[in-house]
Amino acid sequence: MSSSFSAGSSPLAAYGWDTSLENEFTSHRAAGLIPGRVAAVDRGLCDVVTDTGPTRASTGATGSITSDPPCTGDWAALRPDGPDGRPAIAALLPRRTAIVRSSAARDSRGQVLAANVDTVAIAVSLAVAVDLGRAERLLALAWESGARPVVVLTQSDLARSAADADQARDRVAGAAPGVDVAMCSAATGDGVDAVRAVLAGTVVLVGPSGAGKSTLGNALLGAEVLATGAVRAGDGKGRHTTVRRELLPLPGGGVLIDTPGLRGVGLFEASTGLERAFADVEDLAAGCRFGDCAHDTEPGCAVLAAVEDGALPRRRLDSYRKLQRENEWAAARTDARLHAELQNRRRAITLLQRQKYQQDRREGRDR
Repeated sequence: MSSSFSAGSSPLAAYGWDTSLENEFTSHRAAGLIPGRVAAVDRGLCDVVTDTGPTRASTGATGSITSDPPCTGDWAALRPDGPDGRPAIAALLPRRTAIVRSSAARDSRGQVLAANVDTVAIAVSLAVAVDLGRAERLLALAWESGARPVVVLTQSDLARSAADADQARDRVAGAAPGVDVAMCSAATGDGVDAVRAVLAGTVVLVGPSGAGKSTLGNALLGAEVLATGAVRAGDGKGRHTTVRRELLPLPGGGVLIDTPGLRGVGLFEASTGLERAFADVEDLAAGCRFGDCAHDTEPGCAVLAAVEDGALPRRRLDSYRKLQRENEWAAARTDARLHAELQNRRRAITLLQRQKYQQDRREGRDR
C-alpha cells in the first residue's frame, strides 16, 4: 500500500472510512487483508461494501469464537480468498459505538443491533397516541450506545390535528432533555428537510413497526429503496416490512441503517444511558438529603418534592424507577453469568491439575 494513501480518496469514504480507521487497519493491510463495511448480515454470510464494490463474504473466519459476530455497520478486515472460495471476514475493527439491547432469548448476553453509529433517529408515530415510556426506553438505549439520539415524530399528516401534533411534540420534548425533536410527514415531504438537518454521519432508524421508519428512510434516500407497508388504523401497528438491518449511502453524505420494527427493547447494562435519558431526574436527585435516596418515602427527597409541586411529572418518575429496576436486574444476570463462567474455568483448571497429578504418580510407579 502506498504511503500516499488518502482515506478521503477511497470509495469507502462515502460509507465513513477515514484516516483514523486507515491507521487502525495498518497491520491488517500488511497481512494482505482488505477493508470493508458490513451492510447486512445473514446466517453465515454478509454483504460487505469494499473499495471495489459490494461483495458477499463468509463470516466463519473471524478470529475468536468468543468475539461478537459481525453486525451491520461493522468495519471488517476481509481475506480475499476464503476457505470456501469467497471472501471471508478475518477480523473486525474495534467498534466506536454499538447499540446493544437485551437479547431476544432473554439470557445474560446483549444483542448488538448496529455498530459504529453516529446518530440514532428514534421514530415516534403521530398517527396514534404517543407512548412516552417507549420513547424514554429507546433514548436510554441510544445514549448508552455512545451515539447522539434524535427523536423524529413521523406521520404528522395522520395526526388528528395540527394542535395535537404540536402538543405531542411538547410532551416528547419534555421527556427527552437535551435531545433534538423534529416532526415530519415523509408521505407529503413536509418537515423532511428539518429532519435531514439534525442527522449526521451513520444514522440508524429505530422504533416499532408501523412508525414510518422505511417511508422516512426512502424520503431521506430520495428513492423507493426500502419496502413499506400499511398499518392498522386501530393501534398503528404494522407488519415488519424491514426484515433485516441494511446499510445504504445517503445522497447528501452519510449512511443510513434501517432496522426491523422492535416489538420489545430490553435494556442491557444501560446505567449511563439512563442517566442521560433522565438528566432532569438526576439533576434533582443531586439535591436529595441522602446520597442513596430511592426517591420513594425518604425525607428531604428533592425528586419527590418536584413531583409534589408539579415540576416533575409523576409518570416520568415512575418510568425512571421502572427502567432502573430492569437495568439492575439485567446487570445482576450478567454478574451471575460471569460468576458461572469463572467457576467453570476454575473447575477446568482443577481437573487438569488433578489429571496431571495422577499421570505423574503413574509415571513414578512405572520408573
